[in-house]
Amino acid sequence: MSQTSSDDAAWLRRYRPAQNPAARLVCLPYAGGSAPYFRPVALALDPAVDVVAVQYPGRQDRRQETPISDMNELADRVAEILERQTELPLTLFGHSMGAVLAFEVTRRLEAGGHGPVHVFVSGRRAPSTHRDETIHTRDDQGIIDELRATDGTAAAILNDEEMMRAALPALRADYLATESYRCAPGVAIDAPITALTGDRDPKTTLDECRAWAGHTLGGFELQVYSGGHFFLADNGPEINGMLDRHFAEGRVRERV
Repeated sequence: MSQTSSDDAAWLRRYRPAQNPAARLVCLPYAGGSAPYFRPVALALDPAVDVVAVQYPGRQDRRQETPISDMNELADRVAEILERQTELPLTLFGHSMGAVLAFEVTRRLEAGGHGPVHVFVSGRRAPSTHRDETIHTRDDQGIIDELRATDGTAAAILNDEEMMRAALPALRADYLATESYRCAPGVAIDAPITALTGDRDPKTTLDECRAWAGHTLGGFELQVYSGGHFFLADNGPEINGMLDRHFAEGRVRERV
C-alpha cells in the first residue's frame, strides 16, 4: 500500500491508538452518523486491534465540506484511503448505510488485491433487496420524524433547532446515497459476511437480512439480537465480545 496522506486524518479517527497492532477494524457509520459513535468499540477491544472509525464529510468537524450523496463515490473515496494505510489483516463493520458501504468498499479492495478477511454488516437488508424509500425527498420535518421513528437520535438533539439545521444537509445526502443505491442479486464478495440484526428492526426483515448470504463466496452467518434498528446500543457488550473473539481467533490462525 502507498504512503498515507494528510487527507486521511480527516476521514479516519482513532480513539485509542494501538501499539504494534496485529489487525485493523474499520467502522462505517449509519446515515447521519459520525465516527464518535464507534468510540466505545475502540475502547472495548483488545489493544492489539487498530480500531478506525470513518468520519464522512459534511458533519461535525467536517461540516463545511459538501456531503457525498452517491454510494459509489463514497465507496471509491473510502477504499482509496484504506489502500493507503499500513497493511494489516482488515475487518470491516458497517451499520445501516455503513453496511452497504462496507460491501461496496470490500468490492473495491478485493479488486485491488487487498480485500478484508471478514465483513460485519449490521442493521441493513442485503444489497439486492429493494424497498421504494424516498426519505431524502421529504421536507426537514419529515426527515426529523424519520429519526424519531428509528430511535437513533437523542430527543435533546432532535429538539435543538440549530443543531438539526446543521445536521440536515448530511442526513439528506446520506439518505439519497442509500435510497438510490442498486445492486444485482449475483454480485458477491470473497470475504465471509456476518449479518447482525435486531428482532424488531423496521428497516429489515429476517428474510431480507438472510439474503446477504447470496452476496458472499466466503461463508455467511446471521446473528439476531433483541432490539430495533439501533440494537447495537442495547447489546454493546455482546457485540464487542463477538468482535474480540473474531480477532483472537484470527491471531491464533496466524501463529499456527
